[in-house]
Amino acid sequence: MIALSINGKPHRFDDGINVAQVLERMALNGKRLALEKNGEIVPRSRFAQETLHDGDKLEIVVAVGGG
Repeated sequence: MIALSINGKPHRFDDGINVAQVLERMALNGKRLALEKNGEIVPRSRFAQETLHDGDKLEIVVAVGGG
């Protein structure tokens, strides 16, 4: 198990999980969002390749439309 901080809150996941899998488990797949890992923006094209490690910090911002 690894411990991650996501938007300042602690979460636990299995070892070897990647950003895309975390977003899927959080029901955020397909949403317009920006993701930062340890202070660096992760492009959407890298979500599946970006493996997470114990202690990583994610900040996720979901775009909200309106009019």
